[in-house]
Amino acid sequence: MTDLADGETMEIKGSAAKPYVIKNTGGVYSCTCPAWRNQSLGIEQRTCKHIRRLRGEEAERKRIGEALPARPAKAEEPAAGPPLLLAQTWDNAADLTDWWMSEKLDGVRAYWDGEQFLSRLGNLYHAPDWFVEGLPAVPLDGELWLDRRKFQQTVSIVRRQDKSDHWRSIRFVVFDAPASEADFESRLEFLRQTIRPKKQPFAAVHGHTRCKGTSHLREELARIEALGGEGLMLRQPGSVYEIGRSSTLLKVKSFHDAEAVVVDHQAGKGKHKGRLGALVVRMEDGTEFAVGTGFSDAERGSPPPVGSVITFRYQELSDAGVPRFPSFVRAAKMSGKAAPEPAKSGKPRPRGAEIAENSPPQEKADSRYFECVEGKSSKFWEIGVDGCSVAVRYGRIGSSGTTNVKEFSDAAAACRHAEKLIEEKTGKGYVEKGG
Repeated sequence: MTDLADGETMEIKGSAAKPYVIKNTGGVYSCTCPAWRNQSLGIEQRTCKHIRRLRGEEAERKRIGEALPARPAKAEEPAAGPPLLLAQTWDNAADLTDWWMSEKLDGVRAYWDGEQFLSRLGNLYHAPDWFVEGLPAVPLDGELWLDRRKFQQTVSIVRRQDKSDHWRSIRFVVFDAPASEADFESRLEFLRQTIRPKKQPFAAVHGHTRCKGTSHLREELARIEALGGEGLMLRQPGSVYEIGRSSTLLKVKSFHDAEAVVVDHQAGKGKHKGRLGALVVRMEDGTEFAVGTGFSDAERGSPPPVGSVITFRYQELSDAGVPRFPSFVRAAKMSGKAAPEPAKSGKPRPRGAEIAENSPPQEKADSRYFECVEGKSSKFWEIGVDGCSVAVRYGRIGSSGTTNVKEFSDAAAACRHAEKLIEEKTGKGYVEKGG
C-alpha cells in the first residue's frame, strides 16, 4: 500500500466534487473529508475510509489500535455530516411554558465550522469571502435564509459554486453555538456578544422569546403562519447542545403532510351523490382511514385511482395512530403498481421504489437545475430531494419534461443517491444553472 512521508500530502477522490487531501504530520494522519473532521476523538486517533484506502487496514490498525473496525463501517457515510442537534415534533400535549420560542425558518440549515459552511450531509456551501468575513473561528449552527416562502430561491443561491453576488440577499441567521458546553441561555448570550451587525453584516442572531403557555404558543404560531412562516421551534431552558434528535428541541406546525395509498372509493351522498364521497387509504404501517375533504368537484368526478399515492394533510394522530382531520392535498400515480398489503407482522411494508409523476418536484424539494447544450442538442435535468424522495425531471429545454420519483428508506440514503446522480450528470457535461 502507498504511504506518506512526514509532511507529505496526497489528494484522493471521494464523494465530493473536489478531491480530499490526506496529510501525514509526525505520524498523525489527517483528511479534509467531513467524516475525519467531525469525529469526537483526538486527532491522533482519527481515521477515515480514505486514509484506510491509502495506507491499508492493517497499517491503520497498528497506528491507532482497536479503534479501527475490521472493515470500513457502513454507517460512516450517514455520519459524514456535521454534529447537529435535530428536533422532534411537539405532541400537542406537553406543557412548553417558559421554553424559548422562535420562528421556524424556511431556509437551508448550515453549520459554520469556523472556516466554512457545511450542509447537514457535510457538503460545502461556497459562500463568498465577503459574506463570511468577521464570523468567529468557532462552530455556529444556523440557517441560510432569504425570506418567508422563498425556499427554492434560497436553495438556488447557496447551491451555486461561483461565489456570486446573489449571496448579498442571504443572511446567516444563527441560533446556537454547538461547541459550547454551557446551557442554552449562556450560549444565546455568547451569540449576542459575538455576532454584531458592524462586524458581520450578513449574519444575525435569531430572536427568541419565552413561551407563556399553550395559548401564547398557539397565538404566536397563528401569527407566524399568517405571515407565511413555517411554524415555531421551542427550546428547553437550561438545555445543552446534544448531537442527534433530542426532545429538548421541538418543532411546532399546525398541520402535517403525509402519504398513503388509495385502497377503495366510498360513494358520495347528498350533493356528492354519483361522485366520490371519500377515499379509503392505507399508510405504510397498515393504518386505514377515510379522507373525505379537500377535493375539488373535478377531483370528485375523477378521483385518484385505487393503487395511486396521495398526499394528505392532518393535525395530529389519535391515540390509535389514526390521523385526525385528514384533508386531501394532491395525487400521484404509482406506475401501475398495486396498493401494498400491510405486512403480516403489523410493521410497515414499504411500497414500490419507483413512482412516476406528471408534475415537477414538490415546491419544498431541495432542487438543483442543470443544462447540457451540445450542437443541436439542448437538454435540461433537474433533481430535488424531499425527505426520503428523490425526484428527477428531464427533457428538452423549453419542454415540461418527464418526472420520475424514487423512494428511499431514509433521508440520508435519498441524499446520497442524489449526489451520485449529480456527479454522473456533471461528468457528462451538464452545467448547473442558478437563480
